Amino acid sequence: MKNPARLTEGAVLRSLAGLAFPMLGGIFAVIAFNFADTYFVAQLGTRALAAMSFTFPVVMVPIGVAFGLGTGTTAVVSQAIGRGDPSVIKRLASDSVSLSFLTVLFLSAIGMLTIDPLFILLGATQDILPLIRDYMMIWYPGMVFLVVPMVANANIRASGDTKLPALIMGCATIFNIILDPILIFGLFGAPRMELRGAALSTVIARGGAMIGALLILHFRDRLLDFKTPGLKDVWNSWKQIVYIAIPATVTNILQPLGLALVTKIIALQGPEVVAAWGAGSRVTALSLIPVFALCSGLVPFVGQNWGAEKFSRVLKARKYAHRFAFAWGILVAIVLHFAANQVASIFSEEPDVVTEIVRYLWIIPVGYALVGIFSVTEETLNAIGKPIIATVSTLIHMFALYVPLAFAGSYFYGVVGLLAGLAIADILGGLVGLSLSTLKCRRVERECFAAAEEKETV
Repeated sequence: MKNPARLTEGAVLRSLAGLAFPMLGGIFAVIAFNFADTYFVAQLGTRALAAMSFTFPVVMVPIGVAFGLGTGTTAVVSQAIGRGDPSVIKRLASDSVSLSFLTVLFLSAIGMLTIDPLFILLGATQDILPLIRDYMMIWYPGMVFLVVPMVANANIRASGDTKLPALIMGCATIFNIILDPILIFGLFGAPRMELRGAALSTVIARGGAMIGALLILHFRDRLLDFKTPGLKDVWNSWKQIVYIAIPATVTNILQPLGLALVTKIIALQGPEVVAAWGAGSRVTALSLIPVFALCSGLVPFVGQNWGAEKFSRVLKARKYAHRFAFAWGILVAIVLHFAANQVASIFSEEPDVVTEIVRYLWIIPVGYALVGIFSVTEETLNAIGKPIIATVSTLIHMFALYVPLAFAGSYFYGVVGLLAGLAIADILGGLVGLSLSTLKCRRVERECFAAAEEKETV
């Protein structure tokens, strides 16, 4: 790996921009990947779409695990790069891949053994259950092609390269969009596989992504070690990764759980409000993509500089990221306020639904600036190896603020109160996360400086 610690030098702002910009395309690719599956399956009819809808909450669990392992891998590998220890970097990268394989074997086995009871528990009816089984019996064994490339790409990002991971995601999306109609509808002589075709196209596309990422790791970055390692070394690597991965995974699972509870509260307000919530949530996801892209690049930057004990660069990057997230949130809130009617008309022509979407776009974006700050805070804490604080921040945000304020607002003031409660929760959650992050970063920084001075004295 040529000059792996390149993020510890040069202009901070330019480095962050260089890391974040490619991830814009990568995140768009992920959204397009999921949209393509839903679009083509919807053409099979209501039962097929309902079957796929039942799989979403279940699929979110291994995706959360994959994101957690990826976050842990990027954090520990980037810190090792910052410290400048090639043997440790290679060991961590190799062991992260083996850990992802073992994790997949465990999750796949449990998943395949529990398809029927799990989905019956979720409310799947007997006429939809066979369709779910068709899909998941391919998806579960193919889970390896979801988790392993995420971890492999995390290693590549740790070196400061976000372009190739984004390119890999983009290619996988294009491949999936091409394969979906062929395998689902049986085009060009292929058998008509319907839902099984959707699952298989996903597995094949992600399989290509896994091969590409592993080839880059091995031949370009020279980070895969095929020698039999000592058990102690492997265990030490796994402990470092899991220490961050488990809290990060919990955080990724807590957020959709909190959103599910809020969705139940929203459902009491009527179908128009539910439809508006679905449309508004998509606007939110699209609007905050630049912030999420910045956060993806922030982890390797903070990790490398924290490992190199260049704390001033970490604090400067955190400051720039907070400023961008805040300014972007304010800008988007203003734009959506004035363009609310035009945006709402894209999603629906029904006057009642349009009214509710407009109301969403006038209230919820008020909290966007602090949502961005919360995301920056969370990724900074993960990158410096303090993921438990990030998880605590998420717990406070979702279950001490988000859900209770949504319920209280809905109870006293209806839809307006519900939306206002969510916006207030985002603002307060961002401030809580910012406070915890600031205190922890400064405390750890002082401890590191004290340890360095003690070492020099000895």
